[in-house]
Amino acid sequence: MIYTYAYPRPALTVDIIVIKKAENSLHILLIERKNEPFKNQWALPGGFVDIDEEIEDAAYRELKEETSISEIKLNQFRTFGKIGRDPRGRTISVIYSGELINLKQKVKAGDDAKNLNWFPLKELPKLAFDHNEVIMKYKTLSLNFTP
Repeated sequence: MIYTYAYPRPALTVDIIVIKKAENSLHILLIERKNEPFKNQWALPGGFVDIDEEIEDAAYRELKEETSISEIKLNQFRTFGKIGRDPRGRTISVIYSGELINLKQKVKAGDDAKNLNWFPLKELPKLAFDHNEVIMKYKTLSLNFTP
């Protein structure tokens, strides 16, 4: 039996923080968005969870689709769900993070990503959605950075 409800439901997404050590500092992988909202702006790789998909599986799928990365261990970091974080409607995002150990792994933009680039964690571009807040929280809680 399929249930239907009179009340709207939020959408569920995943976003992925990928870190690598390079040039004696930490870098984060960002994608340049190909589509609206925030077309041509930088963001964390990620996307919507399919209705029949486990959340962790969605994180690995989205990361591979947008960056070609498949050799990485992801850990669930935190959930963000502030009202208004996505102009398409109420969206709750489960954030995953991982460190790219195999630096020889090919990384290329695909799917909804127009481009991708590694940025030093200390020099981030303007970011789409609430991804600046997400990364700042990650730096504070996971990397013991001081803002």
